[in-house]
Amino acid sequence: MDILDYIIMLLFTGVVIAAGLSFGKTGNSMKSYFAAGGAVPWRISGLSLFMSFFSAGTFVVWGSIAYQHGFVAIAIQMTMCLGGLAVGMFIAPAWQKSRALTAAEFVSRRLGIRVQKFYSYLILLISLMYTGAFLYPVAKIINVSTGFSIEACVLVLGILIILYTVVGGLWGVMITDVIQFIVLTAAVIIVVPLAFDRIGGVDALITNAPPDFFNIVNEEYSWLFLLAFAIYNGIFIGGNWAYVQRYTTVDSPKSARKVGWLFAVLYLISPFIWMLPPMIYRIVNPELSGLDNEGAYLMMCKEVLPKGLIGLMLGGMVFATASSVNTTLNLAAAVFTNDLYKSIRPDTKPKKLMFIAKSAVVVFGIITILVALMVPSAGGIVEIVLSVGAVTGCSLYGPPIWALFSKYHTGRSILWCTILGLVINVYFKFLHPLLTGISLSRAEEMLAGAIIPFALLAGYEIWARSKREVAPDYIRYREEQRMASQSEGAEDDETEQSSEEQNRYGLKVLARTMVITSFIFIVLALIADHKALWITLFIGIMVGLGALSVFQYTNKRVKAEV
Repeated sequence: MDILDYIIMLLFTGVVIAAGLSFGKTGNSMKSYFAAGGAVPWRISGLSLFMSFFSAGTFVVWGSIAYQHGFVAIAIQMTMCLGGLAVGMFIAPAWQKSRALTAAEFVSRRLGIRVQKFYSYLILLISLMYTGAFLYPVAKIINVSTGFSIEACVLVLGILIILYTVVGGLWGVMITDVIQFIVLTAAVIIVVPLAFDRIGGVDALITNAPPDFFNIVNEEYSWLFLLAFAIYNGIFIGGNWAYVQRYTTVDSPKSARKVGWLFAVLYLISPFIWMLPPMIYRIVNPELSGLDNEGAYLMMCKEVLPKGLIGLMLGGMVFATASSVNTTLNLAAAVFTNDLYKSIRPDTKPKKLMFIAKSAVVVFGIITILVALMVPSAGGIVEIVLSVGAVTGCSLYGPPIWALFSKYHTGRSILWCTILGLVINVYFKFLHPLLTGISLSRAEEMLAGAIIPFALLAGYEIWARSKREVAPDYIRYREEQRMASQSEGAEDDETEQSSEEQNRYGLKVLARTMVITSFIFIVLALIADHKALWITLFIGIMVGLGALSVFQYTNKRVKAEV
C-alpha cells in the first residue's frame, strides 16, 4: 500500500473511534448504555443490524466462497433476505412487545430465573467463541494489506474495539455501524466498475470463469443446504441476543417490523454487488487455494483502487467486520451485568453497575482476542462459522423465540428442548462420525441443526395443547406485564425525554461524521486518475447531501418539540 493509504486508513480509524467515544457521557444509565435509550430511529437500528450481521462474513467467509464457487455465495446470502422477511413479519414485533431491555430479561420473566441463568452462561460462552472468530477476519484483512503478522493485528484491533465499545455503549456501536455502511457501499460502487474494466468487461467474466461458476448450487452447498440455511438465518437473525437489541431499542412494534424489513431489502440487493469483486478476482488470479482464498476480496480492491481509496475501503472493511465484535461485546456485558450480576446483587447502585458493565466489556474483549488467535489452528473462519452455527444456532435461539408466541411451554420444557437439541446436534457433528465412520454433509448438518429443535418444540406444544392447560409460567408472566404497564408514569416521561435527547445527539454525531467522510471522498477524487475521478466525486457529493438531510431532519425534530 502507498503511504497515502496508511494516512487515510488512520484518519478514518480516528473518525470512527471519535464517533464512538463521543457517546461516553450519554450512556449514564443501564437503559441508555445497553438499549440506547429505547427509542432509536428504525432506519439506524436496521442499518446497524445489517452491518452487525453482514460484516461478520462478507469479506472473508462469503468472499472466500465467492472466489472458489462463484454465484453460490450470492445464493447463500439470499437466504438471509428470506430470514429478514420472516423476522420483520413476526419475530421483531414480538420482541418489542415484550418490553424487555434484553433477550435475557424476557427469558427471566417468561421462563424463570433458573432458565435465564442457564441461557446466559451458555450464550456468553457461544458468543465469545463467535466474537473471537469474527475478530480474526478483521485481522486477516490488515494482514493481507500490510504484511503485519496476524497476531499483532489481532492484538491492536482488539484493543481499539474494546476502547470505543466500553465508552460509547450501544449508541456508539450503532452510529459507527451506519458510517461503515456508507463508506463500504460507496467504496464497492467504485470497485465494481473498475474491476470489470481490469478484466475487459462483463463478457470476460462470463467467458473466462470456470464451467460451474454461475451455478446456484453445487455438491457442498446444495438446495437442501439453502433450505436449511434459510431456516437457520430466520432463527439466528430473530433470536441472537445481540440482534434482539435492535428490535427492543426502537419505539414500537411497527418500528421493529421495519427494522427486519430494511434488513431483508438490503440483503435482497447487496449480495449481487458485494460478491462481484472476489468473483472477478478469480479471473485475475485463479491460483489461490486453502486459507489464501480468505484474502481474495481485498486483493481485488488492491488491484484496481487508486491511492487513498484502498486505505479508506480497508478502514471501512476493518470496522464493518469489527461491528460484529463490538455488538457481541455490548451484548455479553449487558447479559453479565443486567441479568447475572444484578440478580445476585439486586441492590447495587447504578454507578457501580455501570462500572461493572464497562469492566465486563474489557474482560470479554481480552477473551475475544485469545479466541481469535486460535482460529487458524481450528481450520479457518469458514469452517468455524458454519459448523458452530449448525450445531448451536437453532437449538440455542429457537426455543426463546417459540416462547414469545406459546402459552403452553413452561420454563422447564423450553430448557429441555434446548439441551436435547444441543446434545443431539453435538452427537451428529462429533460422536457419530467417530462411532460409525459416517459424517453428515454440510447440507445434512445444517438441516439437522434446524429441524431437531423445531421437532422437539412442536412435539411438546402439541402434547400441552391436548391437555388444554396454559402454562403457569405464562400466566405469571402476563400478570407481571399487566402490573408493569399500570405502574408506568413519571419515570417513563423522564426516560422518554432522555431518549429523545440521546437520539438528537446521535443524529448530530452521524451528520458530522458524514461531512468528514464526504470531504475525504472529494479530496481523493481530485487526486484520482481519470477512471475513478468522476464516480468518486459523485459519491462524495451524495454523502455530503445525505449529511445535510440528517441535519435538517434533526432541526425539524427540535422545532417540533419547541
